[in-house]
Amino acid sequence: MGWFAAADCWLSRLVFQRALAALYVMAFLTAALQFRALLGERGMLPIPRYVARVPFRRAPSLFHLRYSDRLFAAVAWTGCAVSAALLAGLDGLLPLWGGMLLWLAPWALYLSIVNVGQTWYGFGWESLLLETGFLAVFLGNATVAPPVVVLFLLRWILFRVEFGAGLIKLRGDACWRKLTCLDYHHETQPMPGPLSWFFHRLPAPLHRVEAAANHVTQLLVPFLLFTPQPIATAGAAVMILTQVWLVLSGNFAWLNWITIVLALSAVRWPGSAPSPGPAAPLWYEVVVLAVCALLAVLSYRPVLNMISRRQVMNRSFDPLHLVNAYGAFGSVSRVRHEVVLEGTWDDPAREDSDWRAYEFKGKPGDLRRWPRQFAPYHLRLDWLMWFVALSPAYAGGWFGVFVERLLENDRDTLRLLRRSPFPADRPPRYVRARLYRYRYTTARELRETGACWDRAYVRDFLAPTRLAERAGRP
Repeated sequence: MGWFAAADCWLSRLVFQRALAALYVMAFLTAALQFRALLGERGMLPIPRYVARVPFRRAPSLFHLRYSDRLFAAVAWTGCAVSAALLAGLDGLLPLWGGMLLWLAPWALYLSIVNVGQTWYGFGWESLLLETGFLAVFLGNATVAPPVVVLFLLRWILFRVEFGAGLIKLRGDACWRKLTCLDYHHETQPMPGPLSWFFHRLPAPLHRVEAAANHVTQLLVPFLLFTPQPIATAGAAVMILTQVWLVLSGNFAWLNWITIVLALSAVRWPGSAPSPGPAAPLWYEVVVLAVCALLAVLSYRPVLNMISRRQVMNRSFDPLHLVNAYGAFGSVSRVRHEVVLEGTWDDPAREDSDWRAYEFKGKPGDLRRWPRQFAPYHLRLDWLMWFVALSPAYAGGWFGVFVERLLENDRDTLRLLRRSPFPADRPPRYVRARLYRYRYTTARELRETGACWDRAYVRDFLAPTRLAERAGRP
């Protein structure tokens, strides 16, 4: 079928596949380094407890067959190794069916992790990686030209990511319609980056330009993806530049990066002259067309969600995460709150005790500590702590266990933190949590104090708790 293949898109496929493989490596690395404290047998939300109450059909995963921390580590590190092999181009050295199976492996392994990841994996970019990774299985390798229908569906995903995010903003917070959301966002976003202070201090008119440009990029530019070249490339380039701006302004795990990867698949690269190659085998064409037809039919649910006045963000419509709804920051916080955890050796614990603060890797704590760049690496605990500061409802099920692990000086839990104020052989007697309002300092305050943050006490979040008692929920 001459219409089946896009012979001049082989370089777009190559760039897309290598970039996606790099994101897979990061996703599996994040899982391997953090799972014991979050999901392990002694984790805050143990996988064995989850699979005991949730049937396989609702959350397909290898871990329904058996779970151990050793098996999870094997799955995560195997995913890293396979993804690294894909990054190195091993799929191009295999026959077509072998390359497809190699791409199927990280998708299946990561699906097994996401489907038992519970709150820790409840982010839109997990489903986005899975939806994109599933399509990558059918892109083929160097033995065939990339299928037109798969390239089209990659653009369809990108369209839903951007257009859905644009709609949720217009329907959500009034500040997006007034172009004032970015007066607050750079300060109140989940995890600021090293340049976020400077973005926040941009003049108000530039914040209006930022917001307006965001609307143009998310509500108008996505339609260019379905126009002829080079217009589609221009549209993709605008999206890439916008995502780079977001990468510079904050830490959003791999959300921006996978959006860039999707946009790369729509770019017509210089020097990508048609490469005829051998015709695709009939079985491959049949499989690709059948899968793409299935995905097109399943897409009706995200489409209905997009056009609904009650549009929701980041919703999966099937347990395999084949089609999903996306969106971010439908509402923007005006004030930044942070939960600060402290411990003391004093017994009994008093207000004037020697309270020492735990420091997280990414979320603000020490007023003088400048934010770091972590994305695309995902600090899952730090992100959930941002949600907890928004509402104690987000702490249900895991926060009390987290406090218990701090009281035990649990090694795996402390590895998720930047610094514990207590030596390994002498844990605190009490731990408490307090809620503070954080704000960026002004340029003058920064010069005079060297602190990029200022904070004010709001209220106690968790009363002093000791290990002999049940760690209470806030």
